[in-house]
Amino acid sequence: MSMPNKHVHEKGTFSIEKLIADVKSKPDFRKAGAIAIFIGVVRGENPNGDRVQKLEIEAYEEKADEVLSEICQELKRRKGVVDVQIHHFLGEFNVSEDLVYVLVAGAHRENVFPVLKEAVERYKRETPIFKKEHVLTKNGKIKSYWVAEREEG
Repeated sequence: MSMPNKHVHEKGTFSIEKLIADVKSKPDFRKAGAIAIFIGVVRGENPNGDRVQKLEIEAYEEKADEVLSEICQELKRRKGVVDVQIHHFLGEFNVSEDLVYVLVAGAHRENVFPVLKEAVERYKRETPIFKKEHVLTKNGKIKSYWVAEREEG
């Protein structure tokens, strides 16, 4: 049942249900009283007000797995934290589809929220994951361009 330390997945090969089941199946989970989850989804509009048609997500996979693993290992050592998982998807995505799951399990709710926020900020800043946005501009032009997640607000 347990995922081998893989953090980057092809779209459709990993689900939120599988993630929760995996976390709950670990022996340490008995210490947890709270799970907080962040789900990043494809927004239908970019900061310029262009309509997003679809996103393509690519990664330097080996390095991305390594970076996400390090973030999880480090944050797992925080007081009251039982587990930290970050799973990012690769492939082509439509508006509202899931892109990333970040999960923190901990003894109490006050242990999980700050760590969840930090995990989200860090994966966005540190992971070599790139997205190509396909948009319909306000004046009706179709454009596409690469955006590094780290550069986004």
